[in-house]
Formats: sequence, structure tokens, C-alpha cells
Amino acid sequence: MRSAAGVLRDVFAGPYARTFARAQQDEDDLFMVVVMAEALGVPNPASYYTVELLPVVYDQVHDWHRRMGLDRSPLDHFSCC
Repeated sequence: MRSAAGVLRDVFAGPYARTFARAQQDEDDLFMVVVMAEALGVPNPASYYTVELLPVVYDQVHDWHRRMGLDRSPLDHFSCC
């Protein structure tokens, strides 16, 4: 049996699920740009902290650059296609 919280979430958030998913995708894309800014040639004052996250986001580079409309990876040292 479903919990009351699950039912209420489906009733109130269900119609907006696509909007929430799109907002989450936009946040993820912005995070990728911030983390990979130095690798893309954009000066990043926080690169000291974000360089540690590069191995984490490398798995998502292919999906990200396809969503951004790039046929190939913008990173010179990383080819995923």
C-alpha cells in the first residue's frame, strides 16, 4: 500500500514532473560548465576546487555535449565520440 506522502506527491507534483525534470537538467548542465570551464578555456577562479570533480563528470560529457548541440567533444584531450 502506498504511503500518504507518496499519493500527495503524485497528486500535487505529478502534473509538473516534466518541468521539474527540465529544471534539474538545466542545473546539471550549468554544473558541468562550471566544472569543465578550465578545460574549455574559460578562466575559472574556482578551478582549484572543481578540478577534483572532473573524473566524476567525465562519464557524462558525451550526453552533455550532445544536449548542447555539439557534434564532438569540446575537450581536446578527451574524445568520447
